[in-house]
Amino acid sequence: MSQKNTMQAFAPGDVFAAATLLNDPKDDHAGPGRIIQYDADLNEKGVLWTEGTTHLVGGTTFGPDGNLWAFDSNEHTVVRVSPDGKQLPEIEFAERSFSNCNFMPDGTVVMGEHLVGNESRFPLGTTLSKVPGEDLFGYGHVYRFTLDGELVKEYETESHGGMTGFLGITTSSLAPDGKTLVYSSETGPRVFRYDLEADQQLPDLVTFTPESRHMVLVARHRPDGSLLMIKAVSREDFVLNHLDADGEVQQEWTLPGPGWAVVNNSLDDNVVLLGNFFTGTVAKFDLGSGEIVAQADVGVQRSLAGLVQYAG
Repeated sequence: MSQKNTMQAFAPGDVFAAATLLNDPKDDHAGPGRIIQYDADLNEKGVLWTEGTTHLVGGTTFGPDGNLWAFDSNEHTVVRVSPDGKQLPEIEFAERSFSNCNFMPDGTVVMGEHLVGNESRFPLGTTLSKVPGEDLFGYGHVYRFTLDGELVKEYETESHGGMTGFLGITTSSLAPDGKTLVYSSETGPRVFRYDLEADQQLPDLVTFTPESRHMVLVARHRPDGSLLMIKAVSREDFVLNHLDADGEVQQEWTLPGPGWAVVNNSLDDNVVLLGNFFTGTVAKFDLGSGEIVAQADVGVQRSLAGLVQYAG
């Protein structure tokens, strides 16, 4: 596969999918970082091969300046791409396993630490990086920085670990109030909340009982303050929930098969973006009909780790 950069200048409606080319037989999370650019109908337009990354790239989001952000949590790299489709020089925020970020009203950025603890409950096909000088993958904390990389504050957020035991803050979403961070530990039973202004943990938005065996994959705010959440109710059954701001289910859709782990808003309020980690499917999902109305394939399984649409 050619690794020539063909990403074009961003156009309103373009969809960007983080889908690393996993080609290392000794490490199932390693390979050349890749962000695929699609048009609004999911026709491929170009590809950016990321510099400074070695493992799975994900967590795509747009900053207020229009730059596209993404993360290699294992390499401790923050990727930024300007609206002309060119990767910007790296800013070293911290030697931490960041995989997601949110932009605060005061111009700072808060980043979620992907890893926590120092062991896995299951054998791994990859080697996880550790905090320099410590026998620890991470603390599962949130860190606040200026946009040029100066640390402002560390928040001692709770996390769960997920099925493997080492997953910290794997996805996060800032509420419209500009201070409440909603986040999850992938495959854990909780959707957490933290008040960044008061610096305190809040009661969970959602907590599933051990008996239910339900697992949260991701929760994301809608513009009106409600949320979209993907959960696994069994190994084979994944559903999309629309939650109100208090975490109560307003609507539920059964998704076509397992593996759906990415959800994001689109420019159409009636359509959301979905990504399947298992298959590599990028989909536009109509909330009214409950059906996929467009889809693409990134060509690699267990690689799709971020989806976002450019508003312009």
